This record gives sequence, C-alpha cells and structure tokens, in this order.
Amino acid sequence: MLKNLETALSNKKITRSQVATVLGYAKYTTITEKLEGKTKFDFDEAVKLRQVFFPEYDLEFLFMNEKCITESKPKQTA
Repeated sequence: MLKNLETALSNKKITRSQVATVLGYAKYTTITEKLEGKTKFDFDEAVKLRQVFFPEYDLEFLFMNEKCITESKPKQTA
C-alpha cells in the first residue's frame, strides 16, 4: 500500500477517478489496485502523477510502499 501517496491524494482532495483520467484509464478500479499494491505503477505513471498533482513531493516519498517504510525504521535494542 502506498500510504504517502494515499495521504497526499486525500490532503488535496484528489479522487481516484481524477488519477485514472490523468493516466488514461477508463476505470478507477485500476488505480485502486495500484494503490493497494495488487499491481504497480510504472515509472512513467509515477512521474506523470508527480508532475500533475504533486510537484512539491519527491517520487521516492510518494511511492515508498509500506514494506520499505517498515524496513527503513531503525531496530530497537533491549
């Protein structure tokens, strides 16, 4: 799941239908699958979303998945 992208979409009140339209998809279900991690955004799609909706964010931030966030947290020692 792409929590950072989901949060950014929510903060700007951008709908999945709007994202689908920008990327040329007929249905927003394709975008839902991508946001949930069932399928992946390709690089060109990620760049386009950033350019159109989120020029203030880095690609790495927007498209960091939950697994990467968990793995990047420092391990706590006892």
